[in-house]
Amino acid sequence: QTVAEIAAVKGSLEANIENYRFREALKDAMNIARIGNKYLADTEPWKVIKTDPGRVKTILNIALQITANTAIAIEPFMPFSASKILKMLAVEKFGWERLGAMDLIAAGHKIGEASLLFEKIEDDVIQRQLDKLAATKEANLAAENSQNIEPQKDTIQFDDFQKMDIRVSTILAAEKVAKTKKLLKLTVDTGIDQRTIVSGIAEYFTPEELVGRRVLVLVNLAPRELKGIVSQGMILMAEDASGKLLLLGPDGNTNNGAIVG
Repeated sequence: QTVAEIAAVKGSLEANIENYRFREALKDAMNIARIGNKYLADTEPWKVIKTDPGRVKTILNIALQITANTAIAIEPFMPFSASKILKMLAVEKFGWERLGAMDLIAAGHKIGEASLLFEKIEDDVIQRQLDKLAATKEANLAAENSQNIEPQKDTIQFDDFQKMDIRVSTILAAEKVAKTKKLLKLTVDTGIDQRTIVSGIAEYFTPEELVGRRVLVLVNLAPRELKGIVSQGMILMAEDASGKLLLLGPDGNTNNGAIVG
């Protein structure tokens, strides 16, 4: 039965390779090793040795033949691991046509020294690699962000800055502007008055999540009519690396009308 299972795996493996299904082909190759593991678990040579040493010789011979077949099957995917198996078996590389044969290793052949084929990766090693990947991702993101930062605008004088009147404000109400995708009509308490500001932020915020938000408003911007609504000021925003707009607001309990400057 074990020999028949390996023959079936060979057919599936070759079909998957010929049809470029390499992931499935690798699973087939590893399945030969699973067949070997199951064979040893079922035959239990460590128990049989007490009553039938001759049977154990047959079991180990078949197990070694399966091991040699594993080396053939995994060679296209893991050539170094396949070479390591052959070294432990003390045999030369077999041709692909020999896959499925159960006479790859002659009776009486002396195998080489056994060693671990794959080393166990401890949790701390995995964590170090994850931390390294996270640090690399963060560094790449920082580099990308720095490349996307707009250059400094023309130098202005302090008097130019003083002309801007920026006030801490609170959004009292918000609603979408009819027949538009981007515009929201906001009612804002600037501490000076309650006024209407039209802002193109509907793609980033719903009206409900804006009500009660504390923001910074340029209150002395010249009024502008948008879709029949007079907008009296501008909400100050920032744009992140993805292009999403973010509200700028004060820390603490600053009163509406407090001047930013």
